[in-house]
This record gives sequence, C-alpha cells and structure tokens, in this order.
Amino acid sequence: MLTLRRALALRVLRKEVTEAYLREKVKQIMRPDDANVAGNVHGGTILKMIEEAGAIISTRHCNSQNGERCVAALARVERTDFLSPMCIGEVAHVSAEITYTSKHSVEVQVHVMSENILTGTKKLTNKATLWYVPLSLKNVDKVLEVPPIVYLRQDQEEEGRKRYEAQKLERMETKWRNGDIVQPVLNPEPNTVSYSQSSLIHLVGPSDCTLHGFVHGGVTMKLMDEVAGIVAARHCKTNIVTASVDAINFHDKIRKGCVITISGRMTFTSNKSMEIEVLVDADPVVDNSQKRYRAASAFFTYVSLNQEGKPMPVPQLVPETEDEKKRFEEGKGRYLQMKAKRQGHTEPQP
Repeated sequence: MLTLRRALALRVLRKEVTEAYLREKVKQIMRPDDANVAGNVHGGTILKMIEEAGAIISTRHCNSQNGERCVAALARVERTDFLSPMCIGEVAHVSAEITYTSKHSVEVQVHVMSENILTGTKKLTNKATLWYVPLSLKNVDKVLEVPPIVYLRQDQEEEGRKRYEAQKLERMETKWRNGDIVQPVLNPEPNTVSYSQSSLIHLVGPSDCTLHGFVHGGVTMKLMDEVAGIVAARHCKTNIVTASVDAINFHDKIRKGCVITISGRMTFTSNKSMEIEVLVDADPVVDNSQKRYRAASAFFTYVSLNQEGKPMPVPQLVPETEDEKKRFEEGKGRYLQMKAKRQGHTEPQP
C-alpha cells in the first residue's frame, strides 16, 4: 500500500515539474517611459515582454535534459492583435506556455493581461504565438534538437504539426519576397508614401544581446514598432496606437557591433487603419567579409485615436509609383482577408 502511494506521489510530482517547465509567468508595472504622450503603452514594449517570456520558457525547456547547452533564439512571431490598450500604472501579467515542439523548434503561446491595481480590474490585451530554435552555446550556427513534450491528446500534436508546416512555408516565401529597400525622396507631398516613410539607425551594444552576442528578438521588435509608430504619426498627426502586427519573420541573426537600419513605409490605408511595412537591415561594419543583409520584416497596423480614445478616420494614402500602387493593392488584400476572418469568428453559430 505504501509503495502504491509513493508511486502515485512521484507521478504527481513529476507532472508538476513538467508543467512548471512548460509554463512561465512574468509581471511588470507600466511606467511613463513605456508609453506615448497620451499614456498608452507602446506596442513595442508589450512585444518585448512577450518575447522575454517566450525566450525564458523555451531556453529552460531546451536545457531540461542532459546535453549540450543552448539559448533559444526567436525565429518568428505569428500575427498578434492588440485587443485592448494598456496604460501607465497598470500591471502587465504575461503568461507563456509551450504548445508544440518539432525536432528543431519550439512553439510558445503567450497571453497578456492588464491589471488596474486601484480597482482590481483585469482585461486581456494580447495573444501571440512565437517560434524559437535552440542554438548551441559552443557554436552559434549549430541548431540543437528539442526535447519532446507530452501531449494530453493526440490531436494536439497533429494540430501543432500543421501550424509548424504552415509557418515554415510562409517564412521561406517572405524571405525571398523582401529584397527591396526604402529610398528617401526630397520634398515629398503630404499623404504620399515618401512623406511619412522613416528610418532609425541603431548600433547594437552588449545590452541588446543574448549570451551568444546576438540581438534579442524583443529588442528588434521594439525598434520596429517605434519606427512604425513614427510613420503612422507623421501620416495622420494624431495620437496613434498599435492595433496588430502581422507575422514577424527573423531571416538572419544580428551580431553585437552591427549597425542596423530599421525602415518603415506606409503601404495601405482603410477608413480607420494604416498598414506599415517595416524592414530591418544589418550592416556588419567590423566584418568586411559579410555584406549588408535583410534581418527581419513585418507589417504593423495602427489606428488613430481621438481625445476620447476612440478610433477616427485617417488621411487616405496616395500611392504614386507602380511599386507603391502594387503594395497598396497587396495591403488591401491582407486587410479584406483579415476583416473577413474576424467577421467569420464573430458570427453566431447556427
């Protein structure tokens, strides 16, 4: 009898330890330097918190078995919607969970709740899915195998495999699609692409990097959101907030000492939203053997808010060149596709 009880206790303990490795929770109070002038927390600040939670849980899991030590590097962030604004003084509760593992990658799903500590009110602000790969501490170009997880149901593994194959295919397509660069234009007209396009140049320092000496994915995403916000603010000249981020693809690692150029340009406007394409190019200035390369890319969607915090119409973008008109139509297609998907989710079931 005692042997049976001990076996059951060990099974429960093993289950609790496993769940602890597959879940992570982080809390952080939002301060003035995390927000814009209107008090709304920057989307980039939230993205950085999401990535930090994902990096912790995936790195911990990938080192849960004896073997070569590694650090999990961010490879992709699926589309994430900013469901509700977060404000200065609120507490962000970030919870992360590993939901699928392939041979060389980890899928992490993250939820962000905001808490008003004066009233106790909580609300869901973000849901995101991130993909990580484990890189060896001894050789940064070596991708290690990921310890498998135990699924409660067989269909969970099958659904995860489908998500894995879909994101893998899209990452390859996006890498080849993003070859152009953003060129400055003198004396552009208002409401044109050239009028609001913006660039930020950043020297990668030690505080930006992992143990490998490569930039944290969260740092890159925060800079991308900052540039996208500048583009949106220049276009409509009002208070703007991040509404959503399309899939962010990390095409290559960015090493410490690189100079990165984050460029943003408006691609499409609907009545109340703006789509901004953001490109990240890395220039390894201390390494003459490597040329400038595309490191990451994504589409950000922003909305303009009035003084009551309600969405308001934005000036319509005026595409001038054939490339701008093509990107506008592509953006329109993404907008209509996502609008149809949202309407399909909200329709009542028969």
